[in-house]
Amino acid sequence: MAPLILTLALDASPTARFEALRQEHFPPERNLVPAHLTLFHHLPGDRLADIAAEAAATCRGRAAFPTEAKGLRFLGRGVAYTVESAELTTLRASLARAWAPWLTPQDRQPFRPHVTVQNKAAPAEAGALLERLSAGFAPFPVRAVGLLLWRYLGGPWEGLGRYPFAASPA
Repeated sequence: MAPLILTLALDASPTARFEALRQEHFPPERNLVPAHLTLFHHLPGDRLADIAAEAAATCRGRAAFPTEAKGLRFLGRGVAYTVESAELTTLRASLARAWAPWLTPQDRQPFRPHVTVQNKAAPAEAGALLERLSAGFAPFPVRAVGLLLWRYLGGPWEGLGRYPFAASPA
C-alpha cells in the first residue's frame, strides 16, 4: 500500500510566497506537489485510519501557533527556507512518539523543518538562488494552522485529509 505523508498546514500568505518561488525555481517536470513543510515522509498506508484519527485528535486540542522562517538552507541542488518554533518541535515529537513503531529511518532522524523552494537544479543554479534570496532575507512569520495528510503516488500526492487546529489564540 502506498505510504502516507504528513505535512504542516501554513496560513495563506507564506504558503503563496513559497509556492510562487517553487513555481519559478523548481524544474516543472519535478514540481508535482505544492510547497509544503513535511513532518513525516513515509507513514504506513495500511495505518490510514489510525494516523488520521491521531492527526484529528492532535488538532482538536491545539490552537494555531506562530513559527518563523529564520533563514535559508543550501541543499546542494536546491534551496529551502528553515522554519523554527518550539511548539512545532513539540508537536512533531509528540506524533513521533505515538507512531514510533512505524517510523522509517528517515523519519527517525532529527527534525529540521523547512520548505523547499528549489530542488533537482544544477548546483551553480542553486547557489545563485541562495545568494539572491539571502541578499534580501529578513525572518518572517509563518502561522501553523493545521495538518495535511497525503498519499504518495510515486511522484504526485493525493490529498487525504485536512485537520485544522481547533482554535486561534486570543
